[in-house]
Amino acid sequence: MVMEQPIVTAYDFNAPRQIIAGGGTFGKLPQLVKGLKGTNVLVVTDGYLWEQGLVREAISSLSEAGIKSVVFHRISPDPTMGSVLEGLALLRQHSCDAIVALGGGSPIDAAKAISILATNIGPLTRYAGYHQVPNPGMPLIAVPTTAGTGSEATRVAVITDELRQVKMMLFDNALLPDIALVDYRLSMTMPPQLTAYVGIDTLTHGLEAYVSKKRNPLSDPIALSCIGLVGQHLLRAYACPADHVAREGMAIAACQGGLAFSNSSVCLVHGMSRPLGAVYHLAHGLSNAILLPTVTRFSVAGCVARYATAARTMGIAAPELTDIEAADALVYELEAMNRQLNVPRLRDCIGVSRTTFEQSVSKMAADALASGSPQNNPVVPTMSEIEQLYLSCW
Repeated sequence: MVMEQPIVTAYDFNAPRQIIAGGGTFGKLPQLVKGLKGTNVLVVTDGYLWEQGLVREAISSLSEAGIKSVVFHRISPDPTMGSVLEGLALLRQHSCDAIVALGGGSPIDAAKAISILATNIGPLTRYAGYHQVPNPGMPLIAVPTTAGTGSEATRVAVITDELRQVKMMLFDNALLPDIALVDYRLSMTMPPQLTAYVGIDTLTHGLEAYVSKKRNPLSDPIALSCIGLVGQHLLRAYACPADHVAREGMAIAACQGGLAFSNSSVCLVHGMSRPLGAVYHLAHGLSNAILLPTVTRFSVAGCVARYATAARTMGIAAPELTDIEAADALVYELEAMNRQLNVPRLRDCIGVSRTTFEQSVSKMAADALASGSPQNNPVVPTMSEIEQLYLSCW
């Protein structure tokens, strides 16, 4: 048997100080805030959750525990530097001493950025890239509601620079929430299409973490567990939103996906997804879903055995199949899953002609390469190859 060569000789593993998971755990929020010495909380969320009443439930429970709060809900699906600065101003105006992020990846990422700007000198662009934040952020509790991004468990935030039309990635231990509070019941009101997009985002996290050139023995088993849970539960959660078992499985998968990629790395899908979202304002999960089958087909040759293991973990490759056959089965399954989940082609969701799209491809490919993520891919692409992958997804 041929043994895999080690990818790295040294590695570390970083996670929130505490992860609390399970149905009903949202009720622990006040005592967790008190445990962080919080007395006056900025709740960062989005307009949808504010209108649905979940945020009011949170601030009511905090008030009953003697904790003051102020809500900032002006967060768009792609959080911008402008919205981060607006939230920071509100935090300072009310002298908040802790932050609760409630929502999907956008509110959580925005809350992370607000947290570090509260304790470090701006502008935010100073902290783009890897390990640039000198001081820890403010106490932060992340409460995910979408079972997708895994941002509650990562040291990553992605914020859009409106002026440059670039999604900045910030990667630093200072961005880790102190506590991740994962209550799957908060995801049960998600509409089916959002369930689909964030679910494939979760799968992308697990898969890219597992094949990344920065993978390691600590991230591998978590990535595989994420992949297996998505294979078992995503289609069921999409078809039967009230299924508690499927919802819980996807919530745990999302958290595991975040843990895995935050401690290895994402690869080409994410490298291409960020520019696509910045230019055409696609939701992150949707752009990942569109790209995943095509990019996986391109990448398989660089890591056949691991893609085969992912296929077997998802239960889509019979034991007698060779690694190459199993890896091919994974690609076909990703394509079939997109059809089952009604994931559109690019041409159906960005609202421009092919000619207009082609004019943006070179910039997006250059931005993808500049992010560094494609260099972690099993097959490292050239700029021309990235351009062709974009066009293949049209």
